[in-house]
Amino acid sequence: MFKSIVLASIAASAVAFAPAATFTTRGVALNMDFGKYDDKMWDNTAKKDVYDTWDPTVTRSTMNFNPFETYKGNSPDASGIFPGEAFYKDPQRGEASFSQMMVERTEAEERAASPKAGFVKGCAGCTKPEGNM
Repeated sequence: MFKSIVLASIAASAVAFAPAATFTTRGVALNMDFGKYDDKMWDNTAKKDVYDTWDPTVTRSTMNFNPFETYKGNSPDASGIFPGEAFYKDPQRGEASFSQMMVERTEAEERAASPKAGFVKGCAGCTKPEGNM
């Protein structure tokens, strides 16, 4: 009796060292459209180009978003996706000198003073109600 218990336990423990069964998986095709400046320089010039084509009355997408809009203190990538969201890609950033930031600040103040037609907080082309410009 003791001999059969020992043999059964040895056989059971041998399974732990056997190679695992192999499984095959199929790739999943994701139809994700990325923005015009994906994997390109995402500097102020690129952002102004995307802003010029942005239509606040049309639903927000990777090709229609406000690149100067922020959400919880974060700016979107070149596809309008914020950090922490699926498909976010860290963009290639442009110059960040003090003089360049002062120029960008002046432009931001001008945009805030005269927003695009149709831009209101929570519009279709905006991100979330908490977002701002």
